[in-house]
Parts: sequence; structure tokens; C-alpha cells
Amino acid sequence: MILRALQYLFLLCLASALPLALGESPRPLLTDYTHTAWTELNGAPAGATKFAQGADGWLWIASPTGLYRFDGVRFERTERVFGHPLESSNLMALATAPDGALWVGYRVGGVSVFRKDGARTYTEEDGLQPVGALHIEAAPDGAIWVAMRDGVAVLPAGGKRFQHLGQESGLPTLGVFQILFARDGTTWVGTNTGAFFRRPGETRFSQAWPRKALVALCEVPDGTIWGNDFERGYFRIRTSPPPLGQAIVPEIEGVMMRYDRRGSAWLAQPDGLERRLYPAVAGNASQRMTISEGLSGSMIGAMLEDREGSFWIGTSQGIDRLRPNRLRTVPVEKQLEFPALVTGPAGDMWVGDYAGDLWSFNREGRIKREVAGKLTASYSSPDGVLWLGGMDGVLRRGTDGNVSLIPLPEELKTLRIHALQQDRDGALWVSIASGKGVYKVVDGNWSKWGGVQGIPDLLATSMTQDYEGNLWMAHLRSLVTIISNGKARTLGAQEGLQLGTVMTLYADGASMWAGGEKGVALYRDGSFTTLNGEHGEVFRGVSGIVRLPGGDLWLHGADGLYRITGSALAAWLRDPVTTVAYERFDAHDGMKGHAPQLRPVPSLKLARDGILWYATTGSVGTIDPANILRNPVAPPVEVVGVTVNGQRYNVTGSSPLDLPKGARSMQVDFTALSLALPERVRLRYRLIGMDQEWQEAVGRRQAYYTNLAPGRYRFEVVGANEDGLWNNKGAALEIEVPPTFVETVPFKVLMALLIALFLYAAYAMRVHYLTRQMQERMLERLAERSRIARALHDTLLQSVQSLLISFDAHSRHLKEGSKERDCLNQTLDFAEKLLLEGRDQILDLRASASPENLEQTLGQFGKGLAAHGAHAFEVKVSGIPRQLRQEVQDELYAIAREALFNASRYADASRIELSIDYGNEALTVRISDNGRGLDEIIAASGQRPGHWGMVGMRERANCIGASLEIDSKPGEGTAITVILPAKRAY
Repeated sequence: MILRALQYLFLLCLASALPLALGESPRPLLTDYTHTAWTELNGAPAGATKFAQGADGWLWIASPTGLYRFDGVRFERTERVFGHPLESSNLMALATAPDGALWVGYRVGGVSVFRKDGARTYTEEDGLQPVGALHIEAAPDGAIWVAMRDGVAVLPAGGKRFQHLGQESGLPTLGVFQILFARDGTTWVGTNTGAFFRRPGETRFSQAWPRKALVALCEVPDGTIWGNDFERGYFRIRTSPPPLGQAIVPEIEGVMMRYDRRGSAWLAQPDGLERRLYPAVAGNASQRMTISEGLSGSMIGAMLEDREGSFWIGTSQGIDRLRPNRLRTVPVEKQLEFPALVTGPAGDMWVGDYAGDLWSFNREGRIKREVAGKLTASYSSPDGVLWLGGMDGVLRRGTDGNVSLIPLPEELKTLRIHALQQDRDGALWVSIASGKGVYKVVDGNWSKWGGVQGIPDLLATSMTQDYEGNLWMAHLRSLVTIISNGKARTLGAQEGLQLGTVMTLYADGASMWAGGEKGVALYRDGSFTTLNGEHGEVFRGVSGIVRLPGGDLWLHGADGLYRITGSALAAWLRDPVTTVAYERFDAHDGMKGHAPQLRPVPSLKLARDGILWYATTGSVGTIDPANILRNPVAPPVEVVGVTVNGQRYNVTGSSPLDLPKGARSMQVDFTALSLALPERVRLRYRLIGMDQEWQEAVGRRQAYYTNLAPGRYRFEVVGANEDGLWNNKGAALEIEVPPTFVETVPFKVLMALLIALFLYAAYAMRVHYLTRQMQERMLERLAERSRIARALHDTLLQSVQSLLISFDAHSRHLKEGSKERDCLNQTLDFAEKLLLEGRDQILDLRASASPENLEQTLGQFGKGLAAHGAHAFEVKVSGIPRQLRQEVQDELYAIAREALFNASRYADASRIELSIDYGNEALTVRISDNGRGLDEIIAASGQRPGHWGMVGMRERANCIGASLEIDSKPGEGTAITVILPAKRAY
């Protein structure tokens, strides 16, 4: 009993000494982590038994109601893994192997392994009894160990069958709960009869102490193995028996324990979760999470730290995540009310507020009270003197720590001091709330406007000095006042300032930054230039600005804390039209509240140790710009499914996806497996074959396409985590959109043939119609010519003939040989010639081409002319004679007949030649003679005055689309050539 009492006394002393040795009490749990809870209302599983995460990034969750996977956004219950079905939905064990395989142990049944290229379930034939698997662990050598209800089964690396470790191995055959591979190579097995171990090189297991039920084994950073006894007690497990008479007692209370990579212990308690930074030190309320603090449920069944550093908890009612914060909220004893940041005399940070005193702080909390009283504004002078604005006046804290009060004048009592600033002469300027203006305080005397004319009668929200010592004041309504040498100058919209209420001013060398409710602007070279961020960011509500020595610009505004790198800012300074890239820290990173939008300002300050301090309306936090918590893991990216016409096609492996025929619209679902901050994951995608550029998926993880043409496409997607680390390899999916029958090549060829046939039929019908129309016109013309010829023959010629007979009868009464009779006979001879010529013309009107070949009909006509004339006639034919179109033959016959007739009658030629060339390109008809030729006037005009033969020939040639050429030279003869394209002639 004495020995046990001494042991407890030692532990008590150790527990009380550790906080003193290691610093103050640990920070509250939820100041270091951001907590998110999902319940069944969010699709999360209840009663999770195991978590697992492999190289693919998916968070796998085993539960009694099925297997789930989570990508940071959506929980998905799945009955298939890599396309292969589960044997049961009642799961107990879960593990991932280095080769990417997922191992699943059924509560009642065997074990299944799933790989992208296949799956297998191990049963009795493979050395496993269907009694249920409680735990699966991959050994360092690649073997798979399974804790079964009836013992331990091992599948050697590359093996095909499990081996059961029975009593010959030193292990019990029943009630095995956990397997642990320690860092020193020792294998540990937790059972309901105790813990067993086997060191490297040994063949049998040995039982450790204490010899009682020890399950839920855990290895702590110093290599010690701890085990739970089923009764909320954790024992330190020993490989050798304790000294005689020494009892082994539980040293830590909990039902499950896990250590994270930071060395913190996480303990599952009956009512929630507890964090212990020092395991020997009992936790306190600030280190616990229960349902009251937002935990999804009370009973914890699984815990896991993922590869990005987030801690996952499975409870009886849902899933919880604790994500390490990038921003550190400073713990306080009492809730702050509008805290103000004050730079201490040594460059450290002090914090005061409306409700408390001014305290010196470090990142772990307050250190000591420096000045009593409420605080609304402050100014830290370069000489170490602090000027503090309170409710009763201005407090001056000297370098010796003594505090003196400069009371407010009677008219200003009960009003808040809004801003403080010394000018180059050491006079203190004080801005008073409620529109009372600014006062200059010298030797305790308050002077409104400080004797300076032109200061706007508006609240001065902030004051500072520029590099020349001029005093700057920020006001409402986008106004800034500069006081120099007792004169005031106001800057506003004319200088480009459009920030609404200007809340803070920050001198940056020869330039001045201004932050306001509508953004941030920089004053240089006589004007303000507004700073704009990419993606439409305007940096609204900025009340704190700091430029670090390295060039980075930090802004604290209504939407969070912004970091703009020095290189991005330098590029903007060169070209202010461009936007700047930025990084934002907000509630996702642990910020509580937002930057104050009136006072106290500035809300962002840099301490001497390089730590940035920011104030919100109810808290103070810090960030180390040189050591920002980063996520070094580029997110794996996957295409998870394609939806077409309401039907979803799951994507497994890398095989191409064939969509149904007629698919015109599709939705492609993809994801990036970054579980820490999925809200800031960036995704870009493109469909090669349709998209020309990468598309940004903003607030969604789907791509939508319409009007898809048949063909092969390649969908590609890449992603970046919250720190802009891109996985440029990404994921890809080959997609085949097969054509419908009407989109196939044979159908298109058939349609082309049908269209061609239709066009040909339309062409043929048109040609037939035109041909018939021309024939009808020709018949009409021939009928009209015949009618005219009959009329002329029956009237004019008959009358002329009667006159000739009458005149001939009268001439006989004249004396033979007399002059009168000779003259009358000559006249009658001339009239008879005219009659003959008229008869010939009437014959021309009635004549039409013979259905015989053109050369035959024209040859007969030419020979007839030659028989009554003094010239020779010759016909020449070249090429293969062909049947001419009827209208073409008629017109050519008429043209050639007119030319032969003219040559025979007027040319005085000794030889007339007709040549016809049946060419493949054109039909050529040529009539030539060696007569006297045409006069130059007639050849130039193309007609003989009073005669219409040549004009008619041209009209007939134009009618059939032929060209007519007349080549004539006086004394050398005449040649008339008609050329008609073959496609019109034959």
C-alpha cells in the first residue's frame, strides 16, 4: 500500500510539474482546429467502425450499414469498389495497402480485397473461417494480417492462401481484436486475454504484462505501447513482469487513443473527444469536445489522421473533422469587446478593449496588466511613450511605466476617442467621435482644429504621418486631409479616391496606402490608384494594412486577411491596370469574426518578432508570415461518372466509355481528393475535340456539354489544393459518342446519292421542259413562217404575177424593136427577177432542216446552188458525225443556208467550201469563199444596208448559245464561222 501511495504521489507531482516545465496551460482545442460535423442529414454514415485512406486520396469509411467514401464534399455509399461488388454491407475492418488495394473485413464472413484490375474474397477455401474480421493491418513486408474472432490469419506477400496462427505460435485462438506493428519491428497483438508480442527474428509470441484484456493498442512517440482494458483504462504494456508486489494500474482514462504527427494524444471518452498535449497530464474542459461543443455524436468508434493533417472522428451519429488552423486565435480569460492592438514599448503586442484593461500578450495569451481602464484608440510614439484613448481622456504611459491622464474638456466628456497621432512637433492630435472633429493637445490644452483652417467637419477615422512628417487624416465620404506647415489640403474623388469611409492609412515609403469600406488605394505621384484582385476581388472593408520588409502586402478586411506577394505587387505597381493574385485567410483558417469597420483601428499590426497580429470585433489572432501552415499534397483528381439522358455511367479504370447512340448532352462528374479545405480546391477541365481552352469549375464539380457530335473525345481535369499546388497530371477519360444510323457514313453516302439523283432528276426535268418549250416555240415560228409564206404567195406573188402577165400583154401592142417596148421588156425582166427572188425568200420561210445529217442537207443545198452558178462547191467533215439537238440543227441549217446563198449570189466566187468539225469540246461550222469579200463598212457594221440576212444569222447564233465570227477582206473572200459548245450541240 505504501508503494502504491508513493506511485500515485509521483504521478501527481509529475502531472502538476509538466505544465510549469512546458509553459502555460495548453491552448483551447478549438482555437487550434476548425471543427466540421456531418450527420445523416448530410449523407454521412453513423456508427463508423474504421477509416482508411490510400494513395488515391479517398477517405473510406466502414460502417454496419455499408461502405462509404468521401471526397471532402460528398459522402457516397457504394456497393461496388473499382467496379466489383461487396459480399456484405455489414463491415467491421478496413485497411489500404501500399499497392493501392482496399481490404474489407465483414462483421460476419471473410475478407475481400479490391484492386482496379480485379477483386477477390477469401473464405474457408482460402484459410479463413466466416467468423468475422475485427481488424486488418498491412505489415511492413507486404503481408496482410487479419484479427479474427477465432485468432490471427496472415496472407504472406504474394501468397494465395491465408495461414492461421494457432496455439503453436503462442497466440490465443479466440478473441483477437487488434494488430500493431511497432516502429522497432515488434509485432503486437491485442486480445481479450492480454497483449502478445513477437520481436524481430523470433518465431513465437510471448504474453506481456499486465495479463488481462488489452485491446485498442497504441504506440506513443517514445515507443511505449499502451492498451485498453475494456473498462476505460489505458495500461502501459511491459514485456517483463513488474517488481514483486507492485500492482499495475491504468494511467490514462479513455476507450480509444491515437497519436497525431504533432505528438498530441487523442482520447475517445464515453461523452466525446479529448486532446492531451502531455499524456501524463489530465485534460481540462478546453481540451474536450462533446455534443455541447458541436460533436456529431457521443460514442466514438473510429479515429484517423489523414495525410493532409486533418483528424477524423466517427461517432454514433456522424462524421467529424478537425482541421489545423493557419490562423491562431489568442486565448483570453474573458471575451473581448472590440479589441485594440497596441504596439508595446519594446515592439511586443499589447491588447485592450472597450470592457477591460490593457494587457501585454504573447501568442499563448495575456501576460500581465499594463494599464488599467478601457481603451478605444492608441498611438505608440517612436520614443516608447504610449498614448491611450479612454473614456475619460488621454492616458500617457511613459517609458518608466508611470501613467498620467489628460482629461477631456467638459464639452467632450462621455464621448469616445477615435484616433490619436503626434505630429512632427510632438503635439498630440485627437479625433473625437460623434462628429466633434479633431483637437490638438499641447501641454494639456485642447484646441479644436489645432488652429488649422480647411479640415473637413467629418469624423477623422484614422491618422498617421508620412515620410516627410506631414499629418494625414482619413475621413468619411472618400476624403483624406494632409496637414503640412499649418495648412490643410484635402484629397478626394478628383484625385481618384473612391473608398467610401476611409478607415485606415499606412505610410509605405514615399507612398500612402488607404483602406476603406470599398477597397484599397495607393497614393503616389499626386493621385490614388485602386488596387483590384483577380476574380473580381475588391478587398472591401479594409481597416488594417501592413507591408512586410520582404515586400509582401497584408490587408485585413471584411472578408478576411489577405496576402499579396511582393512580386505580384511589384507587377501591379508597374502596370496598375492589371489585377493582383492574392491569398485569403478567413473562417476556414480559424478566424473568428471580421475586421472592425469603424474602430479601433488599425486592425492589423506587425510585432517585433515578425508575427502579424490582427483584431476582429471580438477576438485577436496571429499568423507567422514566415511559417504559414501549408498543404504539401497535390490533390489526386478523378473522373467519377458521366450522366447521359438521366442515366449515370460510373467510371472505373482507364477504359474508354462508350455512350449510347444519339447522346447529345452529357454531365461529367469529377472530384479532387483534398480533404482539408475542399472549399478552396481549384479545378480546370477541357473536352478535347470541343473545348479550345481550359474551363474553370467555380463552385461545382461537374462539366456540362450539349450538342455533341458523334466521335471520340478526351475529357481532362486537373486540380490544385488550397495553397495552389497543382496536380497537372490530373485525370483523363476517353469518351466515344457512336453515331446513329442517320449519322453513319453509309447513310450520308446514301443521302448524297439521293440528293444527286434528285438534282439530276430535277435537271433532266428542267432540260426536258426547256427542250419541249423550245420545240413548241420552233413549231410556232415555223407555223408563223408558213402562214406568212402562204399569205405572200397567195396575195403578193399572185398579184405581181398577174401584173407581169398584164404588162406583158400590153407590151405586145407596142412595136417590135421600138424603144418603148425595149424599155418595158427590161422592166418586166427586172420585175420577174424580183418575183423569183421573192419566191426564193418565201421558200426560205417555209424551209426547215431535214432530219438528215447537217452535212447532207447543206451539201444538197450547196450543190443545187453550184448547179445554177459559176462556182465549185465542196463539203469537208472532220470528227465523228453526231446527232444534233433539233433546235440546234434547225438554227445551224438556217445560218449556213443563208451564208451559202449569199456567197453563191453576191460573192462572185469561183469556189465555196462548207466545213463541219464534230469536236469533243465544240461543234464548228465554217462557210468560206474566194470571192470579192465584203466592204469594210459592211464588215465593221455586220450588216448590209436594207438587208437583214447577216443580222438574222447573229440572232440565230445567240439563240442557241453559239458564237458567230465573220472574217472578210476585199478581194480575198469571206469566211463565216459558227462555234457552239459540245454540251449545247449534241
